[in-house]
Amino acid sequence: MTAASLMPTYQPLPISFARGEGCRLWDLDGQEYLDAAAGVAVTGLGHAHPRIVEAIREQAGLLLHTSNLYGIEWQQRLGERLAALSGLEKAFFNNSGAEANETALKLARLYGRHRGIEQPLIVVMENAFHGRTLGTMAASDTSSVRLGYQPLPGEFIKVPFGDLAALTTVTQGFGQRICAVLLEPVQGESGVRVAPTGYLRALRDWCTRHAWLLMLDEIQTGMGRTGRWFAHQHEGIVPDVMTLAKALGNGLPIGACLARKAVADLFTPGSHGSTFGGNPLVCRVACTVLQVMEDERLVTNAAVRGEQLLGLLRASLAGHPCVKEIRGRGLMIGIELAQPQRDLMLRAAREQRLLISVTRGTVIRLLPPLMVSSEDVVAIGEGLSRLLLAARVVGKRVAFC
Repeated sequence: MTAASLMPTYQPLPISFARGEGCRLWDLDGQEYLDAAAGVAVTGLGHAHPRIVEAIREQAGLLLHTSNLYGIEWQQRLGERLAALSGLEKAFFNNSGAEANETALKLARLYGRHRGIEQPLIVVMENAFHGRTLGTMAASDTSSVRLGYQPLPGEFIKVPFGDLAALTTVTQGFGQRICAVLLEPVQGESGVRVAPTGYLRALRDWCTRHAWLLMLDEIQTGMGRTGRWFAHQHEGIVPDVMTLAKALGNGLPIGACLARKAVADLFTPGSHGSTFGGNPLVCRVACTVLQVMEDERLVTNAAVRGEQLLGLLRASLAGHPCVKEIRGRGLMIGIELAQPQRDLMLRAAREQRLLISVTRGTVIRLLPPLMVSSEDVVAIGEGLSRLLLAARVVGKRVAFC
């Protein structure tokens, strides 16, 4: 089997999986792996959770799709459940995180026009990543993702992440045109960079004072990943708009844009849409995901196991010459290396039977399923420690003995 018929947008490792269960995956040869990546923060409940399997099986035998030309009961249930958890009254469902962010950008534009701003501006963050559509690439700050696609649509103001003083500067220069601020509470793709304590609360106050929308991209940080249902809850605030995806469907494609009623009601029939968005299957599964998370106390588990894993890594890798910093929140952890290491994912998989991801070339990103056990946390920590303790800095690369 080859990938000759596929567009070359990925460089997958030479490993393919046949099945999964919980935090374990088995490849085509029957080799077992411990999953510390969760499909990039998607399979929060682990693989083949029996209640998810049953929900898919039963709903597939009943109804998959009718379109949004008709009411969808499971969609309405999911909207009500997310509203109760978030404090945001209304939801729009689509198929991915990028689409959810596009929805948020459209709402911001409508909000700006509603305030009489002819050319509304959105403030975004340096090193942000919001998706791969043209609009979300324009809002992002990842040169490799944007390469070759200019000119990108829209006009954005980029400020340093975590720098409140920068808001004063942009307000003085563009305050009459700014309608919203969009950011990730933890910048995942740029290396698991956590917003400084108090930053989100200060942004909330600033946006309220200037009548700007505070829009949070919680596609990777939401759904319990950081030890709260949503990462902004660590600061005790509520945004005006929030986007979700990834773990919401535990592997099925679903995205959501949640908003305060006054903002959501700027949409009118025909002003936005999605053919497949919010179909009965994905919404039923997402409702099941939320119920399982609540029943199995997975948000609390993410907080406890995240602290355990951070502690293990910091203890075992303290003073390591290849490790620059270990940081994170909940089960979203980054280990920044002193130098790039291109084949680290493959080495981890082959030598430790451990699945990780590497972002920005130098940051090991750990995103294990939220149901990870204490024993599996120890195994993840020990596997990574063995891998990195065999490493040394040679020139501009991390080399292995």
